[in-house]
Amino acid sequence: KTEAIARCLRRSIPEPPARILVVGCGSGLEAAILAQELGAHATGIDTSADFDPAHAGRATLQQGDAESLEFADESFDLVYSYHALEHIPRYRAALAEMRRVLTEGGHYCVGTPNRLRLLGYMGSKDASPWQKLLWNAQDWSARLRGRFRNEYGAHAGFSAEELGAALGSIFSSVQDITLQYYLEVYADKAGPLGVLGSIGVGRFLLPSVYFIGRR
Repeated sequence: KTEAIARCLRRSIPEPPARILVVGCGSGLEAAILAQELGAHATGIDTSADFDPAHAGRATLQQGDAESLEFADESFDLVYSYHALEHIPRYRAALAEMRRVLTEGGHYCVGTPNRLRLLGYMGSKDASPWQKLLWNAQDWSARLRGRFRNEYGAHAGFSAEELGAALGSIFSSVQDITLQYYLEVYADKAGPLGVLGSIGVGRFLLPSVYFIGRR
């Protein structure tokens, strides 16, 4: 999936980024892949320092707080955050920090779960069918109780409209690349995906939303 994002970025960003920040880098895998795919130096931060040593050899990985980044202004050409924003209580503060550390012509790429999705987790390679069923049941239980929101502890994410509005309040440009991303991941299903996009039901069927833009 990170390789697919890298291909989307190569098509959308005029100049290849030299310095990348990954906010919410987990084990460090995404930072390592982006460094390799984009030919850049990548720095990854996460609240936990449980990094994979193999990835630490390909990127700079460190513990950090997304709401208060320990980097100087305009330190990075690209800020990338994949399925992290929904876990950050003051996510608008985190977005403002991402903008602060971007260079004047720098870009961002942010992806989160789609809060309007009917089903999720189906593409997760590390989860069993039982886990996927359980997680979807928990999501629907939260929906029925009116508590399917990040602030209630649900793994809800944002709708495309919600995420686009939040990004638009911080950054100068906002572009929804959700469909473009899924066409990269599932190139063999381009026809059905194109139909979903054209009739507007993708906003309920696609499990995640993705945006890019400039500082």
